[in-house]
Amino acid sequence: MSSESANTDLNQVIARMKSERPAVLNFSSESARPEPTLEEARGELAGAIGQLAHTIFSKKYGPLVGTVTKTTAETVLKNAEENLYRAKGDATLVIQELVDRAFTSKQSKKK
Repeated sequence: MSSESANTDLNQVIARMKSERPAVLNFSSESARPEPTLEEARGELAGAIGQLAHTIFSKKYGPLVGTVTKTTAETVLKNAEENLYRAKGDATLVIQELVDRAFTSKQSKKK
């Protein structure tokens, strides 16, 4: 009995697989929506922060709190990006100097 029920279950699964549409897997590099630029992403994030601030604080601080927060958030994000880029360059220089000092042999230092 158990082999008959297993065989029936297997036949049902195969019939279901044949009746359903196959999954479409698109692994091409083209996406339906183009990837946003950094400026667009920063603007969207600042807009979301501004809307959130407006929703939470507009009754207490007035209707312009969302606009001011959006502008401030965009400026802070842009400045943080510039500072991060500079810090990356500084860290690269420091690491390169440490690597040069660590792997330089003592003989080449004496010369």
